[in-house]
Amino acid sequence: MADREAGAGLAAQGAPPGRRGSDYAALSRLIKRTRLLERRPGYYTVKIVVNLLLLAAGWTAFALLGPSWWQLAVAAFLALMFTQTAFLGHDAGHHQIAASKRVNGLLGRLHGNLLVGLSYGWWIAKHNRHHAHPNQVDRDPDIADGPIAFTEDHARRRRGAAGWLARHQAWLFFPMLLLEGINLHVASVRALLDRGRTGWPARLAEAALLAVHVIGYLAALFWVLPPLQAVCFLLVQQGLFGLYMGCSFAPNHKGMPIFAREDKIDFLRRQVLTSRNIRGHRLTDFMLGGLNYQIEHHLFPSMPRPNLRHAQEIVRSFCAQHHIDYHETGLFHSYAQVLRHLHAVGGPLRPELEY
Repeated sequence: MADREAGAGLAAQGAPPGRRGSDYAALSRLIKRTRLLERRPGYYTVKIVVNLLLLAAGWTAFALLGPSWWQLAVAAFLALMFTQTAFLGHDAGHHQIAASKRVNGLLGRLHGNLLVGLSYGWWIAKHNRHHAHPNQVDRDPDIADGPIAFTEDHARRRRGAAGWLARHQAWLFFPMLLLEGINLHVASVRALLDRGRTGWPARLAEAALLAVHVIGYLAALFWVLPPLQAVCFLLVQQGLFGLYMGCSFAPNHKGMPIFAREDKIDFLRRQVLTSRNIRGHRLTDFMLGGLNYQIEHHLFPSMPRPNLRHAQEIVRSFCAQHHIDYHETGLFHSYAQVLRHLHAVGGPLRPELEY
């Protein structure tokens, strides 16, 4: 409830209601003058080629090394590369790579379904809902009631094992991320098998690519490695993949203000007030796939990844002029904020505390 009250208070920041819509239009004009929304085909060509070469190098090392416990190091490297590949699928999903929707869709399915084993169509549908209503209860699927409770209302409804999990979720958050890779694969398969979903030709194409990935991945593991090593490889690779993905996406919005479903917030403030940027340098940009510029990304989703850092000063200055909170912190501080939020959400279920 405190998060919702904070969200409602923040929504009142800045210009009167009648002028808020024009604020984003003014910011958009500033950004368009800089040409930062233009595609970067050279950057993405190099990025995709280098990423594919590194991914191929990882699988080549896997084949050449053969049965060996050193394969767990290869598994860790491939976890890194799976996440980097997923970042490219994310960029394609936002039409950052090419001007053509068809080309972006093709790149997204190749990187998502074929190379990583995630349903591009399912993820895009879910992610677009998140972008439209970040941190808004019952509208943002990323804070829907699930294994982790992101609001006190969700936590209070927990009973039994789910209640125990919510009470201790701050301590269990990072260990649970080790399961996120498997969870994404399972959710992808379930989405493609859902007969209620429309667009069966696209689903059929996605299912074929996903099947090639799953069959090829498992066949390679159990053909090259003894069963025990194959299982350990799978657990390490998928566990670290989920951990890396979760650690990249969690700082973006978790622990930031949460709005009630009925709250009316203009687009600019809805995106800025619920997002958190991560300070850093070019290594941070690489490791987080540009998601460290979350505010700029949410305001201009189609802006190519390398241009986000150049847009930051414009957006930050604009927010300061319009008295809109622009939240930026270090990576480890962001994790601390996330954990404090999760701990507070589970508070009503801890009998040793008074509420």
